[in-house]
Amino acid sequence: MTFKTLVLALAVATTGAALAAGDDHKPRHGGIVVEGKVLDLEVVAKSDLIQVYPGDHGKPMKADGAKGKVTLLNGAEKSEVELAPAGDKLEAKGNFKITKGTKGIVSVTLAGKPAVTGRFEIK
Repeated sequence: MTFKTLVLALAVATTGAALAAGDDHKPRHGGIVVEGKVLDLEVVAKSDLIQVYPGDHGKPMKADGAKGKVTLLNGAEKSEVELAPAGDKLEAKGNFKITKGTKGIVSVTLAGKPAVTGRFEIK
């Protein structure tokens, strides 16, 4: 077996094991998935509601004791939104400027886990 064949075989085996273990980063709530080292965040952003669902490689997690914020960027306009735990997610209700091209930065800290920060863009 050549070195290239060995590397390819290991890549296929590793990918298959990750998929079999449920390492699924597809949005489950119609949002945008932000992948972190420790956990994933699915951001659902609407003009009246922002929700962030934490997950462990695609598996839902509790948001008890979590805290977070979302920074929304629309050109030179910047707004920050504090998130509060609400069951299996963090959320904020209000009036938000969410349009195609809105960029955001989400930061969430769950109890006992390091903070996860990621960027997203509304398409």
